[in-house]
This record gives sequence, C-alpha cells and structure tokens, in this order.
Amino acid sequence: MIRVDLRSDTVSHPSPEMRKAMAEAEVGDDVYGDDPTVNRLQDLAAEKLGKEAGLFVSSGTQGNLVAMLAHCQRGDAVALGELSHIYNSEAGGTSVLGGIAMVVLPNEKSGAIPADAIRAAGAPGDYHKSPVTVFAFENTQNNAGGTAITPDQTAVMVEAATDLGLKVHMDGARIFNASVALNLDPKELTEGVDSITFCLSKGLACPIGSVLVGSKGFIEEADRWRKMLGGGMRQVGIVAAAGVVALNSMIDRMAEDHANARKLAEGLAEYPEVEIDLHAVQTNIVRFSVPSGVGMPFAAAMYEEGVYMNPGDTSLRLVPHYGIDSEDIDFTLLAVQKAMAAATS
Repeated sequence: MIRVDLRSDTVSHPSPEMRKAMAEAEVGDDVYGDDPTVNRLQDLAAEKLGKEAGLFVSSGTQGNLVAMLAHCQRGDAVALGELSHIYNSEAGGTSVLGGIAMVVLPNEKSGAIPADAIRAAGAPGDYHKSPVTVFAFENTQNNAGGTAITPDQTAVMVEAATDLGLKVHMDGARIFNASVALNLDPKELTEGVDSITFCLSKGLACPIGSVLVGSKGFIEEADRWRKMLGGGMRQVGIVAAAGVVALNSMIDRMAEDHANARKLAEGLAEYPEVEIDLHAVQTNIVRFSVPSGVGMPFAAAMYEEGVYMNPGDTSLRLVPHYGIDSEDIDFTLLAVQKAMAAATS
C-alpha cells in the first residue's frame, strides 16, 4: 500500500477550503467572459505578479504554448534553455502547432542562461535562420533541481533580451516556490518580463489549471489562441475557485514543502551510492543520482516499501508537496534505507 507519493507536486490534493469554495462557486460562461470566479482569479493572478491581466488555462503546457503563439509569427524562433520544460516536456507543441523554431541555449548550474548566449542567439541579420523574437526562461528551474532564479539573475537575462528587441516569457510553473525560497514579493521576480505562466496544480495544490499573465493586449491575443486550441471553457469558475483560495492562503505554506525537501535531501546525502548537490535543493524538488543499474530497482523497491517515485536509470527526483508532512519524510528515509540495500545487493 502506497503511503507517500513523491512523484511530483502535481499529485497533491485540494484542501478542504478549496473543495468548499468549488462547491459554492459563483459561475457564468467564461467564453463570454462573464464567469465572476474566473475573472476574480485572473485579476488576482495578474496583481500578484505585477501585470495588467490574466488568462485561466487548462495547464502550464497550454499556457506556455498560448504565450508562444501570441508572441510569435510562424517562422519565428524562441531562444530558451536546454533544460527548459518547453523544450523537453511539451511534446514540441511550440514547433508543431506554432511553426516556431526553438534555439536551444546552455543553462548555467543555477538554471540561469548566460547573457552572451542570449545576445548571440538573438543577433539579427542572417536570413538563413529563423529570426529570434522571444526569449524564454524558467523559474524555478525544474531540471536544475528546483533552483530559484534571483531578481539580479533575471535582470541580466532580461537586459540582454530586451536590448535585442525580444519579448521575454517566464515559465513560472513554480514561481511562488521561488518567491518563498528567496523571501521576496513575486513581483520582484517578474520585473521586466512580458508574460508569465504559473501552475495552480503543483505546489499550490489545486486540482486543475494554470494562469498566464501579461499586458491587456497580449492577453487578448492569447485568449484568441486559447479558443483556437479548444481551451475555451464554460462554467469553469467551479475549478477557478480553488485557485482563488490557493493564491490567498497556500503560498506561504510552501515553506513546509521546502523544509521537507531539505530534510529528505540531507538524509539521502548520507548514502555513498547517492550523488546530490545540497546547494541546489532550494525549494521542493530533490534531484539526485545513483550508479547506472541502480535507479530502476531502487524505485521498484521504494514502491514495495510504500513510497511512489518516478523510475530512472541514474537520475532520480522526489518532490514533497501539500499533504506530505515531516513524519512522511521519516517514513520515506526508512524506505530509502531498505530499498538501497535491496537495489545494491
């Protein structure tokens, strides 16, 4: 029987307050723009991130795709990191559905992207190549271990991009994890950024959805693309109600997830088979490596011990979230002891 599910923060369940708000939500028809709960969520999201308007979308992947379609023309290119979710984990939608090329740039260890790489990618003048019109980056940077990109790092990237006339999009799926980890207002992390997508269904523990924010004109264009993709929804205030609760009450709570991730990471670091960068464990993501041939049997043994995690040969990840407490981490570390012995015997 599974007691602890650490595959992702997407497996979190809505809080009792969210369920109550969903049951009692005032609704309208969002395609007509008259669902009051959706409108409240969109306005609240925009205010939290210092932008003019917001758009409720079904997922972070849809939010990023709609942003690219709104910012770019067919034949344009977006410059983005080699570790980015848009490049690695969104089924190539930007290119397949948008006709938008992706120019892949190196990520630094922190997850930031060097300014000189941005400038080289966005330099105009070679008609053999798709013109780069957008620069996109991620905060937190999932594949770097959930690292939080600081305002100073963002400013360097934004300056390099805007000097070239590029629009800047942030995949901020876990932007509120970054704001909690850095103890900063989220607005300080989005300064100079044209658009941001963030997920309600990860650390904020909502059942469904993300929000895209930006200028009013940009959101109007993004709304057109959302409709074209089949993302126009009707009485969706029933779902959006959970997002309103989350933005008002679930952000500061993320510090608990970060503390549990740190406790878990420090426990893992005691095993000689585990390679882990404790400095990179800044939020709720714990990434670590094991020798080749160990990862798959380790994940299988963890499952038998009651802990669910995504399998992998050498690279593994565990993600604490709402519903996981310190006792669950103790249980997980006991499972690690047994599973590591089984996987390496």
